[in-house]
Amino acid sequence: MIREIVQVGDPVLREKCKPVTRFDGELYKLLDDMKDTLKAAEGAGLAAPQVGVPVRAVHVDVEEGYFEFINPVIVSQKGEQSGPEGCLSVRGKAGIVVRPEKVKLVFQDRHGDKYSIVARGFFARAVCHELDHLDGVLYTDKAADIHDVDE
Repeated sequence: MIREIVQVGDPVLREKCKPVTRFDGELYKLLDDMKDTLKAAEGAGLAAPQVGVPVRAVHVDVEEGYFEFINPVIVSQKGEQSGPEGCLSVRGKAGIVVRPEKVKLVFQDRHGDKYSIVARGFFARAVCHELDHLDGVLYTDKAADIHDVDE
């Protein structure tokens, strides 16, 4: 099911999200809906608060594949990259954001099993952007040169 993506100004986007503690059908439904919503919006990532649910779950859809991260934590980062970002919750705007070039992430899958992954380049940018959402941070809080874009 495609859910509505909340827009800047909605207080849920500024909440610090709660960890996922129950790996059950309710979580699976949320994750499946988030995937459908992200695919329909043709974005690179989507965090649970963007569909109004303040829990620590994100999806990232990049060249390296489609990823579902539950309770993700960046445990190391290296380098620096600067590049353009937009957001499904901040329609019609873009800005330049500095992010790490490489991050190592630990996370759980939908069943609660623990994993780690290393992301580089745009994948690292997308991971950092989505994880910021889990702490109530929008890319516009970090961006320079925010400008209007055609949708």
